Amino acid sequence: MTTQPKVIVFSTPTCSFCNSAKRYFRENSIRFTDVDVSKDMAAARDMQKRTGQTGVPVILINNKPIIGFDKPKIMQMLNLKN
Repeated sequence: MTTQPKVIVFSTPTCSFCNSAKRYFRENSIRFTDVDVSKDMAAARDMQKRTGQTGVPVILINNKPIIGFDKPKIMQMLNLKN
C-alpha cells in the first residue's frame, strides 16, 4: 500500500472553491488538513510567504502548492485517474 501524500488546504469558510476542493478530497477518500486562514493569521502569513498568494484556496500536496481548485493538477499530483 502506498502512503498518501500530505495534503493541506488553506481555506476560508465562505470560499466556494475551497468548499468544492474539500468536498472533492472527501469524495475521493483523500485525507487532508484544513487550515482556516480567516481565523489563523500565522497560517495566512505562512501561506503568503510560501506562495505569494493572499487568496484561497491554496492546496499543498507534499509541500508543493496548487493555487486554486485545479482539479487536473490535483489529480496528477495525487496520481488519481479520471
